Amino acid sequence: MLGPAVPIAPGTRADKFELFFDLVFVVSFFIITRATAANVTATELLHALLVLAVLWWCWVVHSVVASRVRLGEGFVPVAMVLGMAALFTFALALPQAFDDPQHGVAGPMLVAVSYVAIRLVHLGLYLHAVQGKPHARRKMLQFVPEIAITTVLLVIAAVLPQQFADSGTAVVVRDSLWVAVVVIQYGSGLVAGTWGWELPSAEHWTERYDLILIIALGESVISVCVGGNLIGKPVTWEAIPAAMFGIVFTAALWSAHFDFVGPAARIALHAAQGGPRIALARDAYAYLYLPMIAGVILFAIGAEEVVRAITDPAGGVGERAHGPAIPMLFGGVMLYLAADLAFQLRALRTVTWTRVGVLVVLGAALPIAGLLPALAALALLTAICVALVTIEGVVFADSRRALRATILEEKTTHERNEAAFRARWHDGGSDGQPPAP
Repeated sequence: MLGPAVPIAPGTRADKFELFFDLVFVVSFFIITRATAANVTATELLHALLVLAVLWWCWVVHSVVASRVRLGEGFVPVAMVLGMAALFTFALALPQAFDDPQHGVAGPMLVAVSYVAIRLVHLGLYLHAVQGKPHARRKMLQFVPEIAITTVLLVIAAVLPQQFADSGTAVVVRDSLWVAVVVIQYGSGLVAGTWGWELPSAEHWTERYDLILIIALGESVISVCVGGNLIGKPVTWEAIPAAMFGIVFTAALWSAHFDFVGPAARIALHAAQGGPRIALARDAYAYLYLPMIAGVILFAIGAEEVVRAITDPAGGVGERAHGPAIPMLFGGVMLYLAADLAFQLRALRTVTWTRVGVLVVLGAALPIAGLLPALAALALLTAICVALVTIEGVVFADSRRALRATILEEKTTHERNEAAFRARWHDGGSDGQPPAP
């Protein structure tokens, strides 16, 4: 028999089932990146960002549900597997969402149907989790119109373009409907306000968003492998420095957020209570992580094209990157760092001159990188990113040291408590078995 749903406690952290659920988002990020990299145009970039925004809203709703109920306990995993199946179908259908309107409605309709299935699973789980709290139920029910309207708009976006003889008009109508979906989704989150929401575990919330950002950063590593044709092929000498630069600048971008800004923001969310905590969780994590992940996907696409130019036997190591590869590579990094700066401002109420300065340097380096061989352009970007984290490590050494000491004290205290609890498993009984619940 499956047990009942178990509520989140103040100290709850992410469990293994939640990481299993994230596998679907790994596939989703991969599909968005691959579909866009196959034909990099302004229109395709718009479509990728629209799809990402809708997908991210599903993730935000998922994180809200996970903030109230343990996804790995009771009957909840069964419901979440159904949600995973719908989300996986949604991800697989994404490349067809913006297909030629004359190719039929099957793909776009599949996107709409799987979307509403995901939303209904999350809605049902949340309403069950808060059944003893009328104010929380009323708050979630306020989002039923958003679910209905966005679903109807996606269905119309799938069907209506077929009625236009002019393909250009059909595309404009379809894209406008998708823009409306995104505006309604994120606008509803702002209009709903903070009253009625609860966030029992700030630790769980921050950990879930940090993990999904790490998953997105992994996409840039995959892009280096795909761009360099490194999977199942002999490794050429040109691919080695390209792969090294790709790993190093991705690690630098990881450090730019997770070494100082992310941990400090986590403490700030723990310290906030009531409405300010909800507002911070919404603004800094639910909203500002989206442009950070968009920046990751953009520079992943650019990195793939740059590495492809580096390893192309026809061009050689002196070959320049073609098309929008360099602008996307540098622009994606700039978007990531700008969003992280906005995250820092919202969560910590501070702005560091190093972050502003690196955006200026990247903007100045962009036209120069376009004139360099692809490998040199990648090296230039890597040097700028490494310089950022190095300078911050020196200039803000005292603040970083104090922060790391606080985090280490928290970790060691938590580990001692866990060890003391687990000691009962071998000290508490003669049979050496854990005590019965």
